[in-house]
Amino acid sequence: MIAYIIRRIGGSIIVLIGISIITFALAYLVPANPARAIVGPHASEALVLKVEQQLGLNEPLPVRYIHYMENLVHGNLGTSYVLDQPVTTLIGQRVGATAQLAVTAWIAELLIGIPIGIISALYDRKALDHVVSILALVGISLPVFFVGLELMYWVGFKLDWLPVGGTGGFNFVILPALTYGITGAAYYARLLKSSMIDVMNSDYIRTARAKGASPNRVIFRHALRNAIIPVLTYGGIDIASLFGGVVVIEDVFGYSGIGQLTVQAINNLDVPVIMGTVLFAALFVVLFNLLVDVLYGIIDPRITYS
Repeated sequence: MIAYIIRRIGGSIIVLIGISIITFALAYLVPANPARAIVGPHASEALVLKVEQQLGLNEPLPVRYIHYMENLVHGNLGTSYVLDQPVTTLIGQRVGATAQLAVTAWIAELLIGIPIGIISALYDRKALDHVVSILALVGISLPVFFVGLELMYWVGFKLDWLPVGGTGGFNFVILPALTYGITGAAYYARLLKSSMIDVMNSDYIRTARAKGASPNRVIFRHALRNAIIPVLTYGGIDIASLFGGVVVIEDVFGYSGIGQLTVQAINNLDVPVIMGTVLFAALFVVLFNLLVDVLYGIIDPRITYS
């Protein structure tokens, strides 16, 4: 296990370096000048050149990348061109709000998706399965922004049960999290249904039934424990992306998280912030994938690491 984790960490570092190279190149190769974006469209060329020199934008791209990586090794993600604050500070100010939304949205997906998956598997090809499958298909087909706007109108505006936007206490998280739960739960339901059907037809399930195990024990103790592994795989990637910032949802609800920060940075061509938020999201994807692989062995002892 330890050797496997060490190898995965080494591979993850290579992945993060590759992501940093691609993101850095794309951010600076777009047909726009960050210096011009900072000083405005009506500033003189002399002022633009001065800003380029101050930010090191007149240096070759490989040299700029090397300087960036040198700073990154020391924990310095640079300073925002627009807000004139350290990128680590900007991310730190919003990571709590994004983490709260990410965990709540993920729980909402599981609370909706897992029961649907179990019901669909137990009533496969029956009337209840068809009804549940249609509802799941509708949920997965609806655009996130549409679901968010509908919830804002009916739950927030018409019924006045919850705030329609902004960042604050837990009440501000419920609608964005429910939006993601409705649109994302269908993935978990479909994964779990397919896995549960395969597991329920396994020999050890038939053996458990033959020994007189209760239906609930067969479903939850034997079948679900093994069928949940594909769900864990998707769940690790899903919650990692949530921690990196739910761009559309945060933008729709005016939620001050990392996703909204990323959108603002892209609009302003604020390269240090773009780099910081992308690497932050990539780090969480790598870490949660590693965590999921470790959990495999805990849930199913038959899985070995080599």
